[in-house]
Amino acid sequence: MSRCLSGLKILKMRKGIYLLPNTLTLCGMFCGFYAILASLKGHYIYSAWAILIAIIFDGLDGWVARLTHSTTRFGIELDSLSDLVAFGIAPAVLIYSWALQSFGRLGWGAAFLFVICGALRLARFNVQMGSAESKSFTGMPIPGAATVMASLVLFYDEVWGVLTGKNYVILLFPFLLAILMVSTLRYHGLKEIDPRSRKPFWLLVIVVIVLVLIFMHREIVIFIFSMAYMLWGIIENAVLFYRKRKLNRLSST
Repeated sequence: MSRCLSGLKILKMRKGIYLLPNTLTLCGMFCGFYAILASLKGHYIYSAWAILIAIIFDGLDGWVARLTHSTTRFGIELDSLSDLVAFGIAPAVLIYSWALQSFGRLGWGAAFLFVICGALRLARFNVQMGSAESKSFTGMPIPGAATVMASLVLFYDEVWGVLTGKNYVILLFPFLLAILMVSTLRYHGLKEIDPRSRKPFWLLVIVVIVLVLIFMHREIVIFIFSMAYMLWGIIENAVLFYRKRKLNRLSST
């Protein structure tokens, strides 16, 4: 009898979910939902900040799950759904409501392409998970793309103010980010950084300087860093391609 009861307890535990990481995931999803509502009401700055806050929750839930050894298939699937809402649909609604409505079909087409490529990026990530131990990403991560979109709104508002008329430069962003998400370019992630290992002293100084700059001019600094991350992936892969091509030429001669 006691063995049956213990077996039932184990079964219930296996059927249960880990509360803390999944709650953080749902907080990120809520921020994405709020960002959508704020965009529809014309509160674009609130929407952009909600997306950036969702990115913090997205980083925390994975970190907590790995720290407490509570990573489950349920949590992975829930995290992907949350990412699609917060980093796929919310940025697309934001950029369309803020800058792309005047472009008509081209505008909503660009926003929808961002959502579709974001969903494909998440699906590919889930399929590849467990098949390789690489800590880098294939294609630009959807939180990185969402950061570029949200920080673009904050940066433009801080530097130039209210957006009026058509802006073709802004129209290029969802197309470019969509292509980068489904590309095979390698992007680095925070998993490559081991917080338990020793780091040089100058790295701490850089972190402090970055935090001070964010505190002083957060809209500008966040946009610069998000753009640097996007461009770094393109430049690094272009250099690797050039070196590989050069080695192939040398080996063939």
